Amino acid sequence: MTDRSLTILFMPESAYGPTNNCIGIGDVLRRRGHRVVFAAEASWKGKLEALGFEEDLVDLAPPAEEEQDPGQFWKDFIRDTAPEYRKSTLEQLETVTKPIWEALIDGAKYCEPQLKEIIERVRPDVIVEDNVIAFPALVTAGKPFVRIVSCNPLEVTGPDIPPVFSGLPSDDRGEWDAFRAEYDRTHRGLWTEFNEWVTAQGAPALPDLAFIHEGDLNLYVYPEIADYVDRRPLGPTWHRLDSSVRETDESFELPAALRERDGALIYFSLGSLGSADVELMQRVIDVLATTPHRYIVSKGPLHEEIKLADNMWGAEFLPQTSILPQVDLVITHGGNNTTTEALHFGKPMILLPLFWDQYDNAQRIHELGYGVRLSTYGFTDAELLGALDRLLGDDALRGRLADAGAEIRRRDGLRKAAELIEAAGKAGA
Repeated sequence: MTDRSLTILFMPESAYGPTNNCIGIGDVLRRRGHRVVFAAEASWKGKLEALGFEEDLVDLAPPAEEEQDPGQFWKDFIRDTAPEYRKSTLEQLETVTKPIWEALIDGAKYCEPQLKEIIERVRPDVIVEDNVIAFPALVTAGKPFVRIVSCNPLEVTGPDIPPVFSGLPSDDRGEWDAFRAEYDRTHRGLWTEFNEWVTAQGAPALPDLAFIHEGDLNLYVYPEIADYVDRRPLGPTWHRLDSSVRETDESFELPAALRERDGALIYFSLGSLGSADVELMQRVIDVLATTPHRYIVSKGPLHEEIKLADNMWGAEFLPQTSILPQVDLVITHGGNNTTTEALHFGKPMILLPLFWDQYDNAQRIHELGYGVRLSTYGFTDAELLGALDRLLGDDALRGRLADAGAEIRRRDGLRKAAELIEAAGKAGA
């Protein structure tokens, strides 16, 4: 063991959720005196340095001719595949889930030489990955490897929990086997080829049908009140973070136009990716415009195309973690960051899932009674308005969630993660 300052290399997925999660944990480590370097995707250039981190960035594909916004690849991908989100989760395995894995695999292969060079330059004491895909360079560097799961914990599979990406209920196993069989059919060949490439780079073989290794230390972000602890026991290298809420967001003051109105205050966000579906965003907004409530809207990358009503205020980017404590309810796509942050602050949710693990989060919150899952493209006006009235009027639920949020915040997952990563780095030094 040593008390010296560590060099900690983070490699998050390019999307905002994993990157923001790593920013929160990395900020704590940086303030504890450690050197924190981000091997993030190149579109994040300048954004991480501004927060006090070092940047040693990677390209996941040939560089674009023009400068791109952070995570632009995935914004474009979501926009182009949006029509597929109207399909069932079973049908999406072929048309959404598999293409996502293919894109991730292409990125992993492309940046493998870059990662090796970064590791040689940075000489990290510990490597932290928040992603769903294996990068062999990270596990062959001879340093402690920390895996963070900031998707729904069904990603860590087990026989007594629903299959990941399915959105199927926990207490009805009727469709589990069919979904697993279809996942095997659609993904077996892709996984086999990727596993062969991973092992050819000198990394261990991947677990069956998994696209990433376990780490020497494994962290997953999900509150105990929503976790599958009784159905999926985990080994001693696994640690739950009840939340991981960054402290780098700027403060937020409610705009005067909303302060001067009556009604409940509601936050609406489909995430940086989901908000690229302007038609869906506008559909929800037009229904909410008929209510007596007030809304803060995260408008996302196509913000200029989204028209807000008089009872709303919004912007392209919002400091979500500064807004959530002030609202009464959250309308969300069910991304893991927003879902766990809403629970962190004790807020009920209406969930409109689009793809990937969002269905799993939406189903889990719905079946536990902490919110309402709606059909994202099939909901009626009456269903959305009824869910609003029911959740806002349920004082008992709001009280339970407030108490749960206080306990989640007390557990301070952000510092727990930093301490565990720090200990892994010191043990390997």
